[in-house]
Amino acid sequence: MTDVRADAVPGTGSTAASRWTADAMQRRLRRRYAFERGFKLTGLAAICLSILFLAFLLWNMGSQGIGGFTQYQAALPIDFTKSDLFLDPAALRGPDAEQTVANADLSGAISKAATTAYGPEAAEMFSDGATTLLTKEIVRNPSILNGQATLWLPVGGKIDTAAKHQGDAASERIVAALKQKHALRRAFNAQFLKGSDATDPSAVGVWGALKGTFYTILVTILLAFPIGVLASVYLEEFAPKSWLSDAIEVSINNLAAVPSIIFGLLGLAVFLDVMNLPRSAPLVGGMTLALMTFPVIVIAGRNAIKSVPPSIREAALGVGASKLQVTFHHVLPLALPGILTGTIIGVARALGETAPLLLIGMRAFVAAPPNGISDPATVLPVQIFLWSDEVDRSFVEKTSAAIIVLLLFMLLMNGLAIYLRNRFERRW
Repeated sequence: MTDVRADAVPGTGSTAASRWTADAMQRRLRRRYAFERGFKLTGLAAICLSILFLAFLLWNMGSQGIGGFTQYQAALPIDFTKSDLFLDPAALRGPDAEQTVANADLSGAISKAATTAYGPEAAEMFSDGATTLLTKEIVRNPSILNGQATLWLPVGGKIDTAAKHQGDAASERIVAALKQKHALRRAFNAQFLKGSDATDPSAVGVWGALKGTFYTILVTILLAFPIGVLASVYLEEFAPKSWLSDAIEVSINNLAAVPSIIFGLLGLAVFLDVMNLPRSAPLVGGMTLALMTFPVIVIAGRNAIKSVPPSIREAALGVGASKLQVTFHHVLPLALPGILTGTIIGVARALGETAPLLLIGMRAFVAAPPNGISDPATVLPVQIFLWSDEVDRSFVEKTSAAIIVLLLFMLLMNGLAIYLRNRFERRW
């Protein structure tokens, strides 16, 4: 009987084992493993670099913007009996009391009291917000007009900058005099969160821009989301496959890549010039951003509907459901998490847009918060752009603080959308 060994037959286990243990094969394995380790290290380095950039951005915005949420106040002793206000305390108890006080020369009284207390250089040391606070204090307590009072009022932008960082020589002298008399303190800047745009950096606020942003995004979502979802459902489930549907699909994909300023030109031409809608209104801004967000929602919706297993449709059709029932009772609920993901991406892009809103006039100086979608308003990205263009150094920290507010608002909106997406998510 012939002894046939395994290594004598080509292709058997012994020969294959000898090949895997050869030096050439070992070198190939070492190169392969080295490449895998290098790829992992490259990916880890990319993640670390991204985290470092993000941390630097947050630290830079936080260090510069934290001062925007605080302001310096100075103690101002006022002798109302020697002022030129001539206000009768008895006349300040009606509904028009605040308007009566506002018509008086409060700024002159503040300037005179500051000059008496701290010298001629302090005549303009207080901000415009000091007049507003003094008005509210007189309306709240009219009896102070009969005597003397010491009020803590916000200082102007130059004095505030000199107290926080470094200012001109005159402001530095005023700050030194205030600190020597223990008449300067740092407090939370409530005006920044409940005020609107102003010429004085110490009196500006983000509430007006925040309301404008909310109204604009609300109009955007109410228009883009239902239209985008219905369009994606029709194109994916009901539209016949033809050259027309292919052309529509290509057009939507191209619209998603169009620069945002083109949508601004479209909004200017259609909504303002043709439809004569109010300029600088959240209604027009929301409609313009809806045009920009619509293609993103359609593309995400079609991809989410495609990802639903065909067995879901077949099972529903097998028990007698109609095409419409299959789509809206089974397919659409399962595709809703993916649709909401696309909506989050589109709305996040719309939240940070500036160029299309500049073209429709939402860069106007708006000193009062809007009360509706048709009132003049601005949005946070545009407000940040306008403040960053100011020459006054005091606007620098206000710009960074507004960026922090915008990031928090964006996180809140995205967090709500992610919650809804997880709420409607189903597994199969």
